[in-house]
Amino acid sequence: MKQLANLLLFSYLIIALPVSGQKNINLFSPDGSLHFSFRQSTNSIMYSVEYKGKTIVDHSSLSLQFDDDLFYANLLIGKPIYRDTTDNYELVVGKTKYVHAHYKEVIIPLEEKRKPFRIMNFVVRAFDDGIAFRYEFPKQKNRTKYTLLDENTMFKLHGDPLAHALFLPNYTSSHEGLYSSLPVSKIKADTLMDMPALFEFPGHVFLGITEAALTDYAGMYLSKHDDVLISKLSPLPNQKIIKVTATLPHRSPWRVLMISDRIGLLIESNILTSLNEPCKIKDVSWIKPGKTTFPWWNGNVVPDSLNAPGNNFVTNQYYIDFCARNNIEYHSVVEYGLHQWYMDDGISFQPGPHADVTTPVRGLDMKEICDYAKQKGVGIRVWVHFYALYPKLDTAFAVFEKWGLKGMMVDFMDRDDQEMVNMQTEILQKAAAHHLHIQFHGAYKPTGLNRTYPNEFTREGTRNYEVDKWDTKGLSPDDDINIPFTRMLAGSTDYHLGGFRAVPQDKFKTQYTRPLVLGTRCHMLAMYIVLENYLQMVCDYPAAYEGQQGFEFIKAVPTTWDETKVIEAKVNEYILIARRKNMDWYMGAINNHEERHVNISLNFLNDGKYVADIYNDADDTNVNPNHLIVQKRSVVKEDKLLLELAPGGGFVIHIHKQ
Repeated sequence: MKQLANLLLFSYLIIALPVSGQKNINLFSPDGSLHFSFRQSTNSIMYSVEYKGKTIVDHSSLSLQFDDDLFYANLLIGKPIYRDTTDNYELVVGKTKYVHAHYKEVIIPLEEKRKPFRIMNFVVRAFDDGIAFRYEFPKQKNRTKYTLLDENTMFKLHGDPLAHALFLPNYTSSHEGLYSSLPVSKIKADTLMDMPALFEFPGHVFLGITEAALTDYAGMYLSKHDDVLISKLSPLPNQKIIKVTATLPHRSPWRVLMISDRIGLLIESNILTSLNEPCKIKDVSWIKPGKTTFPWWNGNVVPDSLNAPGNNFVTNQYYIDFCARNNIEYHSVVEYGLHQWYMDDGISFQPGPHADVTTPVRGLDMKEICDYAKQKGVGIRVWVHFYALYPKLDTAFAVFEKWGLKGMMVDFMDRDDQEMVNMQTEILQKAAAHHLHIQFHGAYKPTGLNRTYPNEFTREGTRNYEVDKWDTKGLSPDDDINIPFTRMLAGSTDYHLGGFRAVPQDKFKTQYTRPLVLGTRCHMLAMYIVLENYLQMVCDYPAAYEGQQGFEFIKAVPTTWDETKVIEAKVNEYILIARRKNMDWYMGAINNHEERHVNISLNFLNDGKYVADIYNDADDTNVNPNHLIVQKRSVVKEDKLLLELAPGGGFVIHIHKQ
């Protein structure tokens, strides 16, 4: 915090006299493709963005509504301060291990000419794959804090691009819903649009809008008003007016515009982590991403021969042994018989007045389970309800560490107001002190904070296969293909993966135990590659996997990566991603409902001979979607592979040195 205060104070001290006749303040990306322009008109400040000479964002006004007045006009603009910076850093968990971030920055000092003479620095960074800007509030005379009622950041998109977005009824949301694709002109006025959102311009130019470094601030949405998209902030609880309260110095999150004429670049981009602070955890040796069971999804299925199943040692032993046999790093203790593993007198997993996450249900000894799992090389993690955990946060984390737990899923937050954002940051900080990783479920999108707190493994913020337990239509491959181009632009995307009982659409029905899934098994396998997720689930029960085609791929697939390349992609139709771990490449493709052929170039490989283990849909997947074909091929980087994508299908390829 002291470092932040010094930085903002420095920015304040370098405010210069107004620039005489200053019209535009310009900033270009290192490669020159992106152009950000800032200017002041008679009664406002505004910006615009161009990509390769074409306007993406027309002149869009910026203003902040404080409790005492608007900040937007009668401003003295100081001399801009430019900086050209390269940030090379390593991610503990990420889609790329070593990140080379080159950007250009401008700090634009702003000061009101009239009372209350507030000061703000508008900071802009231009990367080759996007533009980011934020509002910084330094220490200043006669002002120690502020109350923000609205942040009116406008995005006047040029023309009428096609929007791919999730629309929400209000700010209280798990962010789980179906995405819509429609022209901006057809978006209903004053409807909340969740972040990230993707906009597709003519000529296949793509703009993704989201935010980075969301800390001590309210989450941002967009809403169309007077044909312009404007930022909306989640209000603090129990009222609708106040969005942010802060003590100076303070700063907003980054407003991020990811831009390219190659959609794959937006998915490969590390701009969000590059906009976050470096890692604050000194010793990261205990942070070990991996795969995890989640028996709630399958209904806690165990063999009939198991003695006295329940929320007890023998049931968990069965799953721990399965993990130990199959290279699955974690087993999750969640519930049994629709009652969570800890004492609680609530209903339907909601905390009652005597909920206690430090006291397991009768017959469950968590230390015994952790000790047994440790002997087997498996970590134990738990599910907890946020509102049962948070009141006992310090006590619970100390107990969890004493037991030997490695992490947890924290669920049912359904908010992203400033208070909730701060509570989640507190959870990450305190969990790290007790060597615990965190998976946020029922939560807002990630904002790149996994660079600062790499014990944040993943977030949900999307509809996923858990709905197959109760939704009569199920989650379709067409739903899956939306995610890489929207929600996943923000980062790690938590999904209930691993359903091995695929059926055609006309055979689908809801089953709370042993759920069915749509799409082919190869589609399911490919989701482990396509989705960025540092804690991939293996949700089905042991007997559903062992001896089944494709399970050997799940056992082998990593969850964090050294390098990511999007080989081919067409929005909402199909995507093929290649990810490298050490010397091995893993490729995954998922498809919508249309059959297609993909010609894959292997020119991303190094010299030498490789073996490609290819898992592809069989010809009869229209009647047996679990049927797949496995083949091996010797390949070199000059080769091309022609593969078929079945309707709702996919394929995976593991390429390793010969």
